[in-house]
Amino acid sequence: MLRRHYRCLLFLFLVLSGCQDPEVAPQQTLTLEEEQLLLGNPSNATADEGNPDNYLLLKAQYALSYSRERSTPNWVSWHVGRDWLGAADRQDDFRSDPRLPGGWYRVTASSYTGSGFDRGHNAPSADRTRSEEDNSATFLMTNMIPQAPRNNQETWANLEDYTRELVREGLEVYVVMGSYGEGGTGSKGSAKTIDQGRVTVPARIWKVLVVLEAGEDDLERISTGTRVIAVDTPNSNSVRPDWGSYRTTVDALEQATGYDLLSAVPLQVQLALESRVDLGPTQ
Repeated sequence: MLRRHYRCLLFLFLVLSGCQDPEVAPQQTLTLEEEQLLLGNPSNATADEGNPDNYLLLKAQYALSYSRERSTPNWVSWHVGRDWLGAADRQDDFRSDPRLPGGWYRVTASSYTGSGFDRGHNAPSADRTRSEEDNSATFLMTNMIPQAPRNNQETWANLEDYTRELVREGLEVYVVMGSYGEGGTGSKGSAKTIDQGRVTVPARIWKVLVVLEAGEDDLERISTGTRVIAVDTPNSNSVRPDWGSYRTTVDALEQATGYDLLSAVPLQVQLALESRVDLGPTQ
């Protein structure tokens, strides 16, 4: 009887020991907002009404720095992985962003009408098809810039399609997109502003993509061998459709914009990645 008691105690000890694994550290869980800003806050934007031209808006689907003076985002940052791609329909519900501070001018769905410029998404509609709510969030006007139609519908669309194709092949991509300068050329000619002078038309549109194998601990996995694609295009209706011909360096974009685009990445890795022009495939 005593021997049987000892055997039971030994069995219980082994079971309890097997339930504990001190080698396994808990996975760090990011909020959706932290996920969109994983690479850093390029302009140190803040959610402070006293900082109206570098105003931080954090959303589950993307993060952005907004300029009240320009009535456009300075930059938008987001993550594209398989979890974000689904079967939700395009909502097409362009609308003002209610999260802008009271008293600020809010661009409306009709502000670009007749201007010769598209309501050009920064974070694309097709990158957020997991749910109707996610897709709808991309149609807020704080995510839009006046974009030359061919730039939007050809050059940029081709780069967006390529990004999602990478994800379908088992990769994930962190993206930062923005614009700078003043004056573009749309389907009705050149303009510096639209909407009775309230919305600035950018001269240049840029994007940075950091491409990784799908996995965990993404920031820690960015190395000097990581593929980084930097693109800078004119906001012109005569732009070429092949985005690959507009590749540049992150260093050049930082010089043009004054931003620190991969600020969360270790400095030595930044130095290696930001000085290279991507030579990888474009389709």
